Amino acid sequence: MFSLTVRDHMMIAHSFRSPRFGPAQALHGATYVVDVTFYRDELDADDLVVDIGLAGEQLRDVVAEFNLGNLDDHEEFSGHNTTTEFMARVVHQRLAARIRSGALGAEAQGLKRLKVTLGESHVAWASYEQDL
Repeated sequence: MFSLTVRDHMMIAHSFRSPRFGPAQALHGATYVVDVTFYRDELDADDLVVDIGLAGEQLRDVVAEFNLGNLDDHEEFSGHNTTTEFMARVVHQRLAARIRSGALGAEAQGLKRLKVTLGESHVAWASYEQDL
Protein backbone atom coordinates (compact mmCIF):
# COMPACT_ATOMS: atom_id res chain seq x y z
CA MET A 1 0.00 0.00 0.00
CA PHE A 2 1.22 3.52 -0.82
CA SER A 3 1.04 6.42 1.62
CA LEU A 4 1.63 10.15 1.71
CA THR A 5 1.77 12.30 4.85
CA VAL A 6 1.26 16.04 5.26
CA ARG A 7 1.83 18.03 8.46
CA ASP A 8 0.50 21.17 10.10
CA HIS A 9 -0.06 22.34 13.67
CA MET A 10 -2.66 24.00 15.86
CA MET A 11 -2.49 25.83 19.14
CA ILE A 12 -5.57 25.38 21.29
CA ALA A 13 -6.89 25.98 24.79
CA HIS A 14 -9.20 23.60 26.63
CA SER A 15 -10.07 22.11 30.00
CA PHE A 16 -11.17 18.65 31.11
CA ARG A 17 -14.00 17.45 33.32
CA SER A 18 -12.88 14.59 35.55
CA PRO A 19 -10.63 14.30 38.59
CA ARG A 20 -8.64 11.83 36.51
CA PHE A 21 -7.09 14.80 34.66
CA GLY A 22 -5.73 16.46 37.81
CA PRO A 23 -4.44 19.97 37.11
CA ALA A 24 -5.53 19.71 33.45
CA GLN A 25 -9.10 20.25 34.66
CA ALA A 26 -8.19 23.94 34.62
CA LEU A 27 -8.01 25.86 31.37
CA HIS A 28 -4.64 25.20 29.71
CA GLY A 29 -3.05 25.33 26.29
CA ALA A 30 -1.57 22.77 23.95
CA THR A 31 0.19 22.86 20.61
CA TYR A 32 -0.50 19.84 18.46
CA VAL A 33 1.61 18.74 15.53
CA VAL A 34 -0.96 17.27 13.14
CA ASP A 35 0.15 14.52 10.74
CA VAL A 36 -2.29 13.13 8.21
CA THR A 37 -1.43 10.02 6.23
CA PHE A 38 -3.39 9.09 3.11
CA TYR A 39 -3.30 5.47 1.90
CA ARG A 40 -4.17 3.81 -1.38
CA ASP A 41 -3.50 0.41 -2.97
CA GLU A 42 -2.24 1.74 -6.30
CA LEU A 43 -1.01 5.13 -7.45
CA ASP A 44 -3.38 7.25 -9.55
CA ALA A 45 -2.91 7.96 -13.27
CA ASP A 46 -0.26 10.59 -12.42
CA ASP A 47 1.60 8.23 -10.06
CA LEU A 48 0.39 10.04 -6.93
CA VAL A 49 -1.27 8.95 -3.71
CA VAL A 50 -3.04 12.31 -3.52
CA ASP A 51 -2.27 15.86 -4.64
CA ILE A 52 0.11 16.98 -1.90
CA GLY A 53 -0.79 20.64 -2.40
CA LEU A 54 -4.52 20.02 -2.04
CA ALA A 55 -3.91 17.72 0.93
CA GLY A 56 -1.92 20.43 2.70
CA GLU A 57 -4.53 23.10 1.92
CA GLN A 58 -7.40 20.98 3.22
CA LEU A 59 -5.50 20.14 6.40
CA ARG A 60 -4.72 23.83 6.90
CA ASP A 61 -8.41 24.67 6.54
CA VAL A 62 -9.42 22.04 9.10
CA VAL A 63 -6.88 23.05 11.74
CA ALA A 64 -7.78 26.72 11.17
CA GLU A 65 -11.20 25.92 12.66
CA PHE A 66 -9.50 25.32 16.02
CA ASN A 67 -6.18 27.17 15.90
CA LEU A 68 -5.77 29.86 18.57
CA GLY A 69 -9.19 29.06 19.97
CA ASN A 70 -10.69 27.53 23.09
CA LEU A 71 -12.18 24.11 22.36
CA ASP A 72 -14.47 24.58 25.37
CA ASP A 73 -16.31 27.20 23.30
CA HIS A 74 -17.30 24.72 20.57
CA GLU A 75 -20.91 23.68 21.17
CA GLU A 76 -20.40 20.42 19.26
CA PHE A 77 -17.86 19.27 21.88
CA SER A 78 -20.19 19.87 24.83
CA GLY A 79 -20.19 16.83 27.11
CA HIS A 80 -16.83 15.58 25.80
CA ASN A 81 -13.26 15.89 26.98
CA THR A 82 -11.34 17.26 24.00
CA THR A 83 -8.41 14.92 24.57
CA THR A 84 -5.73 14.35 21.98
CA GLU A 85 -7.44 11.11 21.00
CA PHE A 86 -10.83 12.80 20.64
CA MET A 87 -9.42 15.63 18.51
CA ALA A 88 -7.55 13.17 16.24
CA ARG A 89 -10.94 11.66 15.39
CA VAL A 90 -12.50 15.11 14.84
CA VAL A 91 -9.76 16.06 12.36
CA HIS A 92 -10.12 12.66 10.66
CA GLN A 93 -13.88 13.07 10.28
CA ARG A 94 -13.54 16.54 8.79
CA LEU A 95 -10.88 15.46 6.30
CA ALA A 96 -12.82 12.33 5.33
CA ALA A 97 -15.85 14.53 4.58
CA ARG A 98 -13.67 16.77 2.40
CA ILE A 99 -12.38 13.74 0.49
CA ARG A 100 -15.95 12.51 -0.10
CA SER A 101 -17.02 15.99 -1.28
CA GLY A 102 -14.24 16.10 -3.90
CA ALA A 103 -12.20 18.86 -2.22
CA LEU A 104 -9.00 16.83 -2.75
CA GLY A 105 -9.80 16.17 -6.41
CA ALA A 106 -11.56 13.33 -8.18
CA GLU A 107 -8.42 11.19 -7.97
CA ALA A 108 -8.71 11.19 -4.16
CA GLN A 109 -11.78 8.97 -4.46
CA GLY A 110 -9.27 6.12 -4.83
CA LEU A 111 -7.96 6.63 -1.29
CA LYS A 112 -8.55 3.62 0.97
CA ARG A 113 -7.57 4.75 4.44
CA LEU A 114 -6.80 7.87 6.43
CA LYS A 115 -4.75 8.23 9.62
CA VAL A 116 -4.58 11.38 11.73
CA THR A 117 -1.93 11.71 14.45
CA LEU A 118 -1.79 14.58 16.93
CA GLY A 119 1.54 14.98 18.69
CA GLU A 120 1.33 16.62 22.11
CA SER A 121 5.08 16.54 22.60
CA HIS A 122 8.15 14.65 21.44
CA VAL A 123 7.20 11.79 23.78
CA ALA A 124 3.38 11.56 23.48
CA TRP A 125 0.91 11.39 20.59
CA ALA A 126 -2.43 9.82 19.69
CA SER A 127 -3.94 8.69 16.40
CA TYR A 128 -7.26 7.87 14.80
CA GLU A 129 -7.22 5.66 11.71
CA GLN A 130 -10.08 4.29 9.64
CA ASP A 131 -10.93 3.09 6.16
CA LEU A 132 -12.62 5.64 3.95
